[in-house]
Amino acid sequence: METLKLAFFCWESLHSTFKVGGLAPATTHLAERLAQKGHEVHFFTRGEGDDATINNVHYHYCLPYGDNIVEYCRTMSNMLVDAFRAHDTPPFDILHFHDWHVVEALHTLRDRSTVLSYHSTEYGRHGGNFGGWWEFKEISGKEWYGGYIAKTVTTVSSSTKTEVMWLYNVPGWKVTVIPNGIDPDAYYARVDPGEVKKHYGIHPLAPVVLFVGRLTYQKGPDLLMQAIPEILAKHWDVQFLFAGTGDMRGYLEGMAHGLPVQFLGYISDEEHVRLLNACDLVAIPSRNEPFGLVLTEAWSAERCVVATDVGGLAENIDNFRNGIKVPVRPDSIAWGVCHLIDDPAYMQRLGKAGRRKVMERFRWSVVSERMLGVYREVLRKGRDEDNRAG
Repeated sequence: METLKLAFFCWESLHSTFKVGGLAPATTHLAERLAQKGHEVHFFTRGEGDDATINNVHYHYCLPYGDNIVEYCRTMSNMLVDAFRAHDTPPFDILHFHDWHVVEALHTLRDRSTVLSYHSTEYGRHGGNFGGWWEFKEISGKEWYGGYIAKTVTTVSSSTKTEVMWLYNVPGWKVTVIPNGIDPDAYYARVDPGEVKKHYGIHPLAPVVLFVGRLTYQKGPDLLMQAIPEILAKHWDVQFLFAGTGDMRGYLEGMAHGLPVQFLGYISDEEHVRLLNACDLVAIPSRNEPFGLVLTEAWSAERCVVATDVGGLAENIDNFRNGIKVPVRPDSIAWGVCHLIDDPAYMQRLGKAGRRKVMERFRWSVVSERMLGVYREVLRKGRDEDNRAG
């Protein structure tokens, strides 16, 4: 089988000082899985220190600067292109760009065999609202331009495909849906739930609802917070843990006054796994969700989920078979949580069904092979164009 020389452009990875959200694990693990298959993978990203090879992936770092996020990403793209050119002999076969941050680099290298992956959109990151400030317009413009000049486009869900087609007029034939992958065994652990709960001052038998994610409008933590009094009216002993950081934390802390809620802030990967396997259910109350990595993480731990019926969550959850989907409303979220807590055996069945779906559809061995199919199609089309030109 043909081996490829691949260049990843992304503003974060798991192996740098800059890790913001789900983009880092999604791109890092994809790169590592492709390297395991024998392909030569170079990852151009932000970071301090010298270049390094980690898990067979070659990392090349830069330290950008800028007075705002748009200028910062412009200097980053220029630096990444310089690093790329230093390693372009023999030439790379595929250049894979992730999200808008590196569109300036895509512009410079647009004549090559390029792939742009939309992990989300600026519209989606604002919870399905159009922003009025200049950064929103600048970033949205770069997302449009990237979809226009890339040879092919991937999205993490069909809903995101529809979103970029609607927002940016990207033709459907140009877009392939490739979901995020996961290593399910990395999120499954045998823990004593009672001991983990006691660590947080919670009675070992008290039901625990876990939220994991950025505390931002898009992720809907305020919707879950508004649902809590209604949940407690029916189940007084339920406890709530919010893991993550974000600009809504102060507002949420005010809402949580007098409620059985703990804000854990940033947690380590190890603690993340412990909590997933110790909680009773995971709540995902997003207003907009391109994919929702926390869904496949929860399923990998055999946890049941209550999620809003949006985006990738709506696509991937089979309602009442491996989770519960509810409208984007606090009272609906409260109903879903109460419905599950009333029947622990049912919760367990749904969680196990979720893990089975992960094993069938979302393991990296499956997802990486699908991405390789996209790469080979780009190369095939490039060869056909060269033949016609010749």
